[in-house]
Amino acid sequence: MGSVTMKIEEKHAGNGSLVGKSQLYIREQHQANHKPAANGKAEGFVKQVADGNGGVPRKSLNLYSWQEIQRHNQEADQWLVINRKVYDITGWADRHPGGRRVLNHYAGEDATDVFRAMHPELDIARLYLKPLLIGELAPEEPTYERNKNSQLVEDFQELRRTLETMNMFNANLGFFFLHLIQILILEALAWLMLWYFGNGWPITICISFLLTISQAQSSFLQHDTGHLSIFKKSKWNRLMHRFVMCHLKGLSANWWNYRHFQHHVKPNIYPKDPDIDMGPLFLLGDLQPVKYGKKKIKYIDYEKQHLYFYMVGLPLLMPIYFNLQSMQVMYLRKYWGDIAWVSSFYIRYFVTFGPFYGIFGTMLLIYLVKFLESPWIACVTQMSHIPMKMSREENRDWLSTQVLATCNVEQSFFNDWFTGHLNFQIEHHLFPTMPRHNYHKAAPLVRSLCAKHGVQYVNKPMLKAFGDIVRALKKSAALWVDAYYET
Repeated sequence: MGSVTMKIEEKHAGNGSLVGKSQLYIREQHQANHKPAANGKAEGFVKQVADGNGGVPRKSLNLYSWQEIQRHNQEADQWLVINRKVYDITGWADRHPGGRRVLNHYAGEDATDVFRAMHPELDIARLYLKPLLIGELAPEEPTYERNKNSQLVEDFQELRRTLETMNMFNANLGFFFLHLIQILILEALAWLMLWYFGNGWPITICISFLLTISQAQSSFLQHDTGHLSIFKKSKWNRLMHRFVMCHLKGLSANWWNYRHFQHHVKPNIYPKDPDIDMGPLFLLGDLQPVKYGKKKIKYIDYEKQHLYFYMVGLPLLMPIYFNLQSMQVMYLRKYWGDIAWVSSFYIRYFVTFGPFYGIFGTMLLIYLVKFLESPWIACVTQMSHIPMKMSREENRDWLSTQVLATCNVEQSFFNDWFTGHLNFQIEHHLFPTMPRHNYHKAAPLVRSLCAKHGVQYVNKPMLKAFGDIVRALKKSAALWVDAYYET
């Protein structure tokens, strides 16, 4: 590192520390591969931390400026900052349980709030961070990037501490157990009706209705198990998530995790949020339609996308788009555990309904239920994001990133049940590990903080929220038309 040397004095006891050895190896690699030069902003300066024996240097860390950190934002060179500490996550990204893309989305940025938001078990996550530490922000550097409102960030962090003190992140096991019982009763009732009354058309319609409700509520429960620490031990959370997502839903848990976590960390941001990349079928927001229009791209008549949304988007989201994508990802990435669990979903249906409908009839029943569930899930998941701001990366603070890209739907018993409490989308996005039975308690505090800092907090009736999906698609279609036919 030129005139700058990194001094590391490891304390050895017995056979040494695995974490300490990992840290030493990574820092040696950092010395070899990264050669920051001192530039007057404390880049490459050395901080010596005294131990308790008369000020003898025990460990030294490089000090970095934001300018240096922001240069390391590529897939092959990723640094990020958490609580003023600088981490080189390049080599770790492929082993990240949440997927490498989630990390890459924050490369070169402060990730303090997103790290806290996305990890229900912080102690475990911090163990993985230790060997990746390469330095810290120089003393004269602000804690957050200069474009961010530091007072807003600190107020949000204080809000989170308040909610933690109020035990808002503690899950009520009985709440989720009752939702699981509801799902199992609906499925059992469907089979009992078929067994008792036979497989005539009226009964088939009734059991399809029951199974549709069961599948929709399973979608909301798997969403909970994918985010929360419902149980005290991680293995039970993972098992519950696989049971609900793979066995009850017939979709890959790993596929959902990697896709959904990207959406959470950078919602409505091109190209980081996979949920807003629905081309070539739909063009969303203000940027994508103009881009397609200027390039004279017309795979479909996008001017009518708000109309064919009813015929394509609503009924085919679950049975075609999600189902095929889940199967493709499981096969290509060789998720053998997920494949076994998803197979149990189909085996259960064939064992339960096969004697009445046969193999072909049972497959028709499965896809009829997914077809009926699809409009429900499509409306609930899209009403909170498609009508909201979509942009390229602007490196906003965590609160602004989430609130500007999401909206709430008014609370009522039906709205809560129908949406699986995802009508509180703002609170869910700000605090993904908060159990949904506490969203309504956090909402007034979040609204107050948004009002203090002039951040728009949108809360609307459900029917308006559904209508806004189509109105947003129509607006995007008009932008495409203008750009496409521009001379």
